[in-house]
Amino acid sequence: MSVPAIELRNVSLSFESKRVLTSVSFVLGAGETLFLLGVTGSGKSVLLKLMLGLLKPDGGQVLIEGQDLVPLSEASLAPLRRRMGIVFQEGALFDSLSVFDNVAYRLREEHLGDEAAIEQRVREVLRFVEMEAAIEKMPSELSGGMRRRVAIARTIVSSPSIMLYDSPTGGLDPVTSLTINVLIAKLRDLQHVTSVLVTQRMQDAYELANYVFSAEKQTLVPLPQGRPATSRPPTRFLMLRDGEVYFHGSEQEFTHSPDPYLRKFLA
Repeated sequence: MSVPAIELRNVSLSFESKRVLTSVSFVLGAGETLFLLGVTGSGKSVLLKLMLGLLKPDGGQVLIEGQDLVPLSEASLAPLRRRMGIVFQEGALFDSLSVFDNVAYRLREEHLGDEAAIEQRVREVLRFVEMEAAIEKMPSELSGGMRRRVAIARTIVSSPSIMLYDSPTGGLDPVTSLTINVLIAKLRDLQHVTSVLVTQRMQDAYELANYVFSAEKQTLVPLPQGRPATSRPPTRFLMLRDGEVYFHGSEQEFTHSPDPYLRKFLA
């Protein structure tokens, strides 16, 4: 069997006297998608930081492609982090750098090619997110949705196999949110990227769970009626409550659960 892309084993974490996570465990296979759900403060964003090795748990293991991050030094973490990308809600672009320089930043920092190769790769990923026309603009000249697309381009420029999204459509209008969801699905369905998404927007989760990217139409199209897409790995939902895994399963199990807390969350 192939090694899971991400696996957490009994992960617990406290900040001073406050317990944030308690015995969190799950497995995510290569190419699969996981939606992290829960009310504010339930530990969703903390989980993303643990997966990146930005935080160390008090107990348990955090395995990325079979390697436990917990005992690794910062230097040893670097190769694993190159295989991961994260997109924050705010985009987190460098305001003093152009779109081109923002996207090229990681390639230059890690000396991944000469300037001609870097420009070629930057244009390629900007074209992928439909932002090549803005290559010379500054972040201040971009709308919120455009900044988010550039942030995705900057993240995928080094071809990560795992993408982490922290509320990628937060604060965006419905039309712009759809544009971001199309990009997430495009990465998932064309490049088979493993995806973990923190979201408060159930409509985004349902959309990505039930639609696939169409290369012909360049947008999302519904899954075949009555059956899952055989060409796509599973999508799972994981809900945290008070720092513990309250639910972990498929969308159908989630939406049809009689559990009162889940029903209240879905209402």
